[in-house]
Amino acid sequence: MASTTSMTTTTTRPLAAAAFLAAAALTLTGCATASTATGADADSATPAADSVTVENTWVKAEDSGMSAAFGEIENTGAGDVTIVSVASPASTALELHETVANETGEMTMREKGGGFTIAAGEALTLEPGGNHIMLMDLPEPIVAGDEITFTLTFSDDSTLDFTAPAKDYAGANETYEDGDMDDMGGNMEMDNSDHADHSDHADHSDHADNS
Repeated sequence: MASTTSMTTTTTRPLAAAAFLAAAALTLTGCATASTATGADADSATPAADSVTVENTWVKAEDSGMSAAFGEIENTGAGDVTIVSVASPASTALELHETVANETGEMTMREKGGGFTIAAGEALTLEPGGNHIMLMDLPEPIVAGDEITFTLTFSDDSTLDFTAPAKDYAGANETYEDGDMDDMGGNMEMDNSDHADHSDHADHSDHADNS
């Protein structure tokens, strides 16, 4: 009987030790997985606005009606960012506008559906005759020398503020699609192709070229 008891005890101890080592290994693996997941979550939680810089900004000086803002928006982060809206006390209604060809091949301006997406390491150029920020229904004149503040909102709800100086500018006429005219309150005349030429308020021809 004594001999049997001794054999049972000797056999049980190695099994217990193996079970303990297996449990310890699983615990360490779980800790490593949790650490990795935490790092991934931290990266994805970085606000889009923290990865964006805005430079060379300016706004077209305008007495009334509409104006536009331009500049260079760079994404310095490792992931894409999307600008979904913009706000400014200088305008009661702002839109992100893109340049596209209509059915006749004419280049027209319209609101950018879904906003502007900027790939990692890339930049978005806002310029006259191209993509831009449209300021409509100006509550008061934008005078050369004014400093206009803007707030960009990204798809993750993070925001970025920047300031742009107002400048006199003479540039090309810009044509807008019908839908944008409705949002502008009909302040601009329609041309024969049923698009709006904003020569009355945002024509740029009544200003000196800023050099």
